[in-house]
Amino acid sequence: MMIPRIAPNRYGIPTLYVKDQPFLILGGEIHNSSSSSPAYMEEHVWPALRSLPLNTVIAPVYWETLEPEEGHFDFSLMDSLLSQAGREGKKLILLWFGLWKNGESMYAPSWIKENPGRYFRACYSPENPSDTVSPLCTDAIEADANAFARFMAHLRETDKEENTVIMVQVENESGFLGAQRDYSEQARTAYCSPVPPSMKEYAGIAIENKDSWYPLFKEDAPELFMTFHYCLAIQKIAHAGKTEYPLPLNVNAWLEQFPEIPGSYPCGGPIAKYMDLWKKLVPSIDMLSPDVYLSDFKGVCDAYSAGGNPLFIPEARRDPVTASNVFYAFGQYYALGFSPFGIEDMLPSAAAPGELPSPDAAVMAALQIDMSAFSSTGTGCYLQRSYEILSGMTGLLTEHRGSGKLHAFLRKNEHDKGIILSLPRTDVKLTYTGGRPDMPGSAGFLIEDGDFGFYITGCNFRIEVLAKKGSEKKVSLLRLEEGIFTGNRFCPGRILNGDERMRASIGPMAGVLRFEVCLY
Repeated sequence: MMIPRIAPNRYGIPTLYVKDQPFLILGGEIHNSSSSSPAYMEEHVWPALRSLPLNTVIAPVYWETLEPEEGHFDFSLMDSLLSQAGREGKKLILLWFGLWKNGESMYAPSWIKENPGRYFRACYSPENPSDTVSPLCTDAIEADANAFARFMAHLRETDKEENTVIMVQVENESGFLGAQRDYSEQARTAYCSPVPPSMKEYAGIAIENKDSWYPLFKEDAPELFMTFHYCLAIQKIAHAGKTEYPLPLNVNAWLEQFPEIPGSYPCGGPIAKYMDLWKKLVPSIDMLSPDVYLSDFKGVCDAYSAGGNPLFIPEARRDPVTASNVFYAFGQYYALGFSPFGIEDMLPSAAAPGELPSPDAAVMAALQIDMSAFSSTGTGCYLQRSYEILSGMTGLLTEHRGSGKLHAFLRKNEHDKGIILSLPRTDVKLTYTGGRPDMPGSAGFLIEDGDFGFYITGCNFRIEVLAKKGSEKKVSLLRLEEGIFTGNRFCPGRILNGDERMRASIGPMAGVLRFEVCLY
């Protein structure tokens, strides 16, 4: 049985392998409810995706439909999704919407929700229960783990040869919204009890110490307490599934952001500052994945690629900057994959005029999401082109990950004018252009092609090849071609000379240029 896996390439870079071949996820996550109806998928989703050169669709699977009655399982929705994806030639990453989704328990089955005595809720205060099942509720965690194990076993039985499903996400943006910690009776007892040994080991505290959470961790105690218990819960669930079918597993993070008060984001989730704790306590998870709606794309990627964590972005912004960010993700961080959210309505043709969904301002404010991050106006055509370019050169990209011959760049803010990339025999001066919010940003990557040639792709920059600093040599441009990669082979278009040669550039619509120079 050949299972999708994550393993280092020859340069030590974590790489996803599908059927033993390196695979870059050019993905898109569909809306939360789309995969609940095979008919809806047939009528609205798959037709909209056919014009986007995706290779992977990220789609939810719901515990409430998979186990509508305790102990009775229905895999028909899941089977339909796999069948449709196979027909469309797409890989799938399935999202397990189990106990927790966006800090709540909205996808738990009714038999969980209707029995709060057994499956108790986390509480905002001692007498104020939430709609979120507590991460200290062992019965609920056992039930979720059992359902997830059955789900993964069914995947093994139905997909082990085809490998349509290449990864599974465990829960979705776990954590507790609305309070800094759980105040249920069980949680209050645990919070006032001695800190468990594994947590003391993580914090470098003597095992003999019998203090409870607050005396040891002070103002950080509530969030560390919740993080510890979410980690234990998700490890149990993930381990149960991985024992049945060891596909790569990830968890995704609703990011910590201003005002940085636990509970204003899901408290206990895999935020950047506690990634090392998650890595220690949840060994069944292969990666911690950021949902990137913040404007500081570089900062988020720096954090979530640290410490050997493979970068995978399951939810990216929907505005045009996502079409340029994707180049930096693959070129700088060797990302396993990239996936804007709500992919089925990215292109105007995906909905009738006047029917394109717009984000609800009140909802976006409550979720602390910048409205612009959810505005897809104009994004589809830019993303379509970026994915077209990347899909033709995935082999070249995977070959050069970690080789030292792949150089990425990104405009960080409006004051960032450009960058000089240092190649073995020349330098390349890139001057950033664009800057309008309704267009992609300035970003891309360069791949060396011998000592005096290179390919460059991305959005919004001008290119000038320079002699190395301090050299008395001059540069002569021998050949400049625009083109596209098809099957990892460069297919040249126009040879640019004359006026076009004097202003070599790529605009807001992504492109590919090949340079060949000499020194004299």
